[in-house]
Amino acid sequence: MAVRWSLRAQQLGADGVLVVVPPYVKPSQAGLQAHFEAVAAAVPELAVVPYNVPGRAATNLLPATVAALWHLPNVVALKESSGDLGQIARIAAELPPGKVLLAGDDGLALSSIAVGAQGLVSVAGNVAPRAVKALVTAALQGNLPAARRLHARLLPLFDALFAESNPIPVKWALARLELIPAGIRLPLTPLSAAAQPVVEAAMRAAGLVFPGA
Repeated sequence: MAVRWSLRAQQLGADGVLVVVPPYVKPSQAGLQAHFEAVAAAVPELAVVPYNVPGRAATNLLPATVAALWHLPNVVALKESSGDLGQIARIAAELPPGKVLLAGDDGLALSSIAVGAQGLVSVAGNVAPRAVKALVTAALQGNLPAARRLHARLLPLFDALFAESNPIPVKWALARLELIPAGIRLPLTPLSAAAQPVVEAAMRAAGLVFPGA
């Protein structure tokens, strides 16, 4: 299925594909390597970015397996959402020239960049793009005081956007800003009444301005 959809993305003119670790089946590390090798071989002209998110996939793409994937020319980057800073640091230390390590957790963006990540794939960036960009830029430039200030300011928002399963809170936040229509598809359900003021308070603390305010 991953090969089929990658080929479809190529037909539609995509430049690359983000390919998640296969969920549910819990493959071995050898199986994970073979999976990503098959995708990369099927679309050699596309950039392939494995996405490690064991909290959702139930399997962790280990650093040794990541290292084995770097020999594939079109595996250009990794989105790392293990939540394990030690693992992130090891992958960063072993990163070959020309490959890119991207943090996948907003709350670990600063620390991930500190140990060698080169960017962030952000949830909060959909809601507060300027502030998240400023945080990443400050971290990449080594401006630790500014990065710390921005991290502290945004941390309540990072947490609130996971008050319920992602993307429920971020969809609600974008609708609250009147950037998208309200609503979400099953099996996800709308953000609970109890969580709504938590998310809104975090948005206000991050400096977001609501329509009509």
